Parts: sequence; C-alpha cells; structure tokens
Amino acid sequence: MSLDELSTVLWRERELLETLLYRLETEEMVLIEGRSRWVGRAAREVEAVLDQIRGAELGRAIEADDAAREVGLHEGASLLEIADAAPSPWGEMLRGHHLALVDITAQISELGRLNRDLLASSVRATKEALLGIDESMHEYSAKGAAEHGGSKAYLLDEAL
Repeated sequence: MSLDELSTVLWRERELLETLLYRLETEEMVLIEGRSRWVGRAAREVEAVLDQIRGAELGRAIEADDAAREVGLHEGASLLEIADAAPSPWGEMLRGHHLALVDITAQISELGRLNRDLLASSVRATKEALLGIDESMHEYSAKGAAEHGGSKAYLLDEAL
C-alpha cells in the first residue's frame, strides 16, 4: 500500500532530520567552546547527514507520487493535499508527519543560522588576531635591542 510506504519513508526522513539537528547542536557546542580541532569533523558529519537526507527526499518524492495516484491526485501533490484526500487514519497520520517536519526544519534552520553566525564571529576574531601579529612581533638586533622586523611569511591552517 502506497500510503503505508509513504508513512515509513516519512518516519525515516524525520529520523534523519533529528540526526541532523543533533549534529548541528554538536557543531554549535564545538564552536561555542572554541574547539577548533573538531570544527572540520563536526562539519563533515553535518554534510554526511545532509547527503543521506537528499537521498531520502528522492525516495519520499517517489512514494508521495505513488500515494497521490492511489488517492486520486496528480503527481507532485503536496503532503497536505495527500493527507486531505487520504482515508482515515492515513490523513491524520500524514498531517502529523507534516507538522513534525515543519517543526524540526524550523529548528534546523534556526540552529544553522546560529552556527553560521558563530563561524563568522570566529573568522573575524582570527583575522583580528592575525592583523595583530605584525604589531606584536619583535626581533632582537645583534646588540640585543628589541626592534620590529621586516615582512614575515606565516603558515596558516586554512581548515580552521
């Protein structure tokens, strides 16, 4: 039955979105604590879950089209349209999925925005620190007196 398969796919997508929310919260903690060592790993884990979600969305689209045809709707019908046309108890279940998906995507959007702001703040702080390197670097002359050196080359880890 297509409605059953659609509901199963929606549960899986909700689980993936919960995992994404967890990974974003982990990334947020890493950023807040200034654990730059783990920023790259946290970002890769977020990307890995996003890849899984993209695959799940394709599966959901296929199942949603099958379910839409089953209830007499056109392909590409929205989840709410399918829910309105579906017999009981499927309509209520699909509306529940819709509400849960809207809620979790709002949480993900907000946390993603916060993480971007934290990253931007971290980049600004890093740039300011780098600008201060030349001002604070002193060399010593052959006589032992402190003096400002000329231009220096610095090696920076761009992954940070």
